[in-house]
Order: sequence, then structure tokens, then C-alpha cells
Amino acid sequence: MAVEDLALLAYTLLFVFPLAMILAAMSDVVTMKIPNWISLVLIAGFLVVAPLAGLSWQEFGNHLAAGGILLAVCFALFAARILGGGDAKLIAAAGLWVGFAPMTMYLFYTAVFGGALALTVLVYRNFVPATSLPLPGWALRLYGKDGGIPYGVAIAGGALVAFPKTVLYSLVMAG
Repeated sequence: MAVEDLALLAYTLLFVFPLAMILAAMSDVVTMKIPNWISLVLIAGFLVVAPLAGLSWQEFGNHLAAGGILLAVCFALFAARILGGGDAKLIAAAGLWVGFAPMTMYLFYTAVFGGALALTVLVYRNFVPATSLPLPGWALRLYGKDGGIPYGVAIAGGALVAFPKTVLYSLVMAG
């Protein structure tokens, strides 16, 4: 394959990340679950895009470490019943794409979007009458106190804001 073809392939595969994050958010809203296949697609996509983009071995290792650290921390939060399992896997898989440099931005925006999402759900539960609108089942589920909050939306938002600041994104766009 010519260098131009590899660059085009890397550019095309770069869309795996935002599409997977959007699918994860949508799935979480509708089902309160983030399927494992989405995290697996993110991991596989990274493993294909990283070498095509020209990520150095050191930077590749940094990205693996970032994803691994996030997985360990999020697994502990899952074990403590603070975070859902799908959320934990999604945070770690996205961290693999984000790497260390913009990780603070990723986590900060995830927290900000999570707070805004929680407030939105609370306002929705308290000020929008459930019987006033013909709502689908997933929207009605958000009314319940035990309905939870689809945090995958916040994770996707934080990841998508941080993604253009990543080394991987910069390499592909420069290529």
C-alpha cells in the first residue's frame, strides 16, 4: 500500500472513535447499558489506527498505560458500586485513544457533563409531568428514583471534547 493510501485509511478509521462514543451514549440513554462490543471496537480500532498514524512505540505504550490505569481505577469504582461496569469499560477504552496528555481535560469535561446531565435528569424528574407527554419507555424510566443516570452520555461528551487535542488525532490530521 502506498503511503497516501495508509494515511487515507488512518483518516477513515479515525471516525471509529466518535461513532463508537455516540453509539455508547445513545445505547446508555435508551437501555441504561453500554454493550461490551462498543468497548471492544474502540480497543481494536485503536490498535489498528495507532500504527497507521505513526504513533511512536513510546507514545503507544503511554496510551496503553493510560487505558490500563483508567481501567484499574474504574474497576475499583465499579467494585464499590459507584460506577457501572459499562461506564468503567467505556472510560478505559476511550482513555486508550486519549492518552495521558489530554487525560485531565477528558476527565474534567466528563465530570462537568456528568454534573449537567444529573441536573437535567433531576429537573426532568421534578418539573416535567410524566403523564403530560406521550413518552417512550426509556424516557419514562428516567423518572424513577432508581432509574439511574445514563453516564455514558457524559463520558462520550468528555471524550469527544478531548479527542481533537490528542497526539493520535494530530498525527492523523497532519498525515
